[in-house]
Amino acid sequence: MAQVYVKAGEGIDSALKRFKKAVMNSGITKEARAHERYEKPSDRQRRELKASIRKAQRARIKNADRF
Repeated sequence: MAQVYVKAGEGIDSALKRFKKAVMNSGITKEARAHERYEKPSDRQRRELKASIRKAQRARIKNADRF
């Protein structure tokens, strides 16, 4: 659970911004979206494989630009 303590003299807007950032960094929203509906294990593996391929391609392109 993400917690943010409001500092003395701090506005609610900045505290809310810090809370939203803490929630995003903790992965709560990502996990909640994953549990919205059932995903077959084979579909999950296929999705994760595609994500890893995209990540490797991005890294390859980034490394090619460095040289």
